[in-house]
Amino acid sequence: MNRSTSQKGTLPALVCDPSAPACILVVDDLPDNIALIRAHLTMNGYRVIEAQNGQEALQQVAAHHPDLILLDVMMPVLDGYEVCQRLKSDAATILTPVVIVSALSDQEDRIRGIEAGADDFLTKPFDRTELLARVRSLLRVKRYTDELDHAETVIGSLALGVEAKDPYTEGHCVRLSHYSVRVGELLGLNNNGPLKALRQGGVLHDVGKIGIPDAILNKPARLTEEEMRIVREHPLIGERICSPLKSLRGVLPIIRNHHERFDGSGYPDRLKGEEIPLIARIMSVVDVYDALRTQRPYKPAMPAAKALEILWEETKKGWWDGQVVEVLAKIVTTDGDGRSGD
Repeated sequence: MNRSTSQKGTLPALVCDPSAPACILVVDDLPDNIALIRAHLTMNGYRVIEAQNGQEALQQVAAHHPDLILLDVMMPVLDGYEVCQRLKSDAATILTPVVIVSALSDQEDRIRGIEAGADDFLTKPFDRTELLARVRSLLRVKRYTDELDHAETVIGSLALGVEAKDPYTEGHCVRLSHYSVRVGELLGLNNNGPLKALRQGGVLHDVGKIGIPDAILNKPARLTEEEMRIVREHPLIGERICSPLKSLRGVLPIIRNHHERFDGSGYPDRLKGEEIPLIARIMSVVDVYDALRTQRPYKPAMPAAKALEILWEETKKGWWDGQVVEVLAKIVTTDGDGRSGD
């Protein structure tokens, strides 16, 4: 279940094997408490790593990526609340279950644990059966989230595979993620949903092209009307690929609608103006800008100033959201876009 890396320094050399049972980190400043919990867990087939203070716990998490953490509260260096809060504030560990195991049982202590992000509580002295039941329950949830994460990774790999087939689009997805998020931030979007969708959308927006024949995608000449009809299916194909995953639902408007135009002349739904979700309007503008800046067999890469000039011309035609173009132009003019050819 667990992926891990090698450990440097003075901490134990134990690394949890991906093929082994779940790896559990036990954090307590009293060795006797660790020994008791370790005995219960190892008797039931779990792998155990240990830490005796909060700072060491964070080092062990970074080194071994445990599947579950049993965390004491009253410890030196960093207390359990601070450790839990740091773990739950980090995207890499936010889904790792944390059980606070403490002699503190007041309502105030539990509230502090909830505010820190703890997934469960166990009061010392604890019952062995209850400990194992809570461990099994949370590991079951962790396994499901790992499977979802794996599914997202596979879909992301498919999307990057589409990009890799065309040597001219190398780095396109990374650039779209970066600049669409920058635009979103300047437009005041928050990080809880829209910015995450833009970050994912940079990679996944064209995943549906996996269903389009390579002979059409990489054709150096102008596409026929029938070939264009086939290409225009890719937003719907991408939506079908990603829609089964609830964790990707926020990015579906980008996948489906990033080829819409402000005047309703886009596809697949011919949406107009603010009918087009803002995150899709952002992605479409950044996508077009990057395409203009990219060399193709039939055209050279345009300088940034020329690409922005064309975007403004197309905005006057009614194709793009002028506010989005203005923000992107500000970013490119102020910071550049990290590409040569200016």
